[in-house]
Amino acid sequence: MIPSITLGRTGITVPQNGFGALPIQRVDTDTAVRLLRRAYDGGIRFFDTAHAYTDSERKLGEAFEGMRENVVIATKTQAKSGDALREELQASLEALRTDYIDIYQLHCAPQCFRPGDGTGLYEALCEAKEKGLVRHIGITAHKIGVAEEIVASGLYETLQFPFSYLASERDIALVKATAEAGMGFIAMKGLSGGLLTNSTACMAFMLQYPALPIWGVQRETELAEWLSFFEKDASMTDELREFI
Repeated sequence: MIPSITLGRTGITVPQNGFGALPIQRVDTDTAVRLLRRAYDGGIRFFDTAHAYTDSERKLGEAFEGMRENVVIATKTQAKSGDALREELQASLEALRTDYIDIYQLHCAPQCFRPGDGTGLYEALCEAKEKGLVRHIGITAHKIGVAEEIVASGLYETLQFPFSYLASERDIALVKATAEAGMGFIAMKGLSGGLLTNSTACMAFMLQYPALPIWGVQRETELAEWLSFFEKDASMTDELREFI
């Protein structure tokens, strides 16, 4: 059985087993919708996408129309200004067929965007939250130094960062610091870009930390592997324990 995890001060609590929706842009709509609904039926409640993932948002919108309140949706913007963020946010809302986004993230941030930095991005995020268009604000980064600065800033409610069992001690310290700061940690690239292939080892690693993995899925067989962990014994099977 997969335990639940709470994403810091957002209060969002979901199973520690999320769906990364980047790969569904590579399959047709019927296939994507089938995968998304099967993921939901199997127990997954957290779905991560991005405006930059071509039609991924639109596929999520079709899959979850009429049941929006039952899932947590996170998406992202690569906007460079406040005005561009507002435009992308509206496009995401329309594609997702919703009037709110649970977590809206600055995508692949090259720096910790702050109020008054001249970009207007942080101010636009706060404005969207005040209007109820966004429930929580987050940020994603790929550079450890930037990620550490984000955590230290206290400005964001969630951080998304690459994390797998190839993680360095510095990466692990980042996850722990995020939790201490009251932030939710969303783990991308849990298979290290396809370098790792043992789903059991990858899941066992994640369950040791306050991290919500989002596994990229585009095939039924891939999804079946991640859903199988919902059926494991609550104390984890011997198979899982051997990897910890």
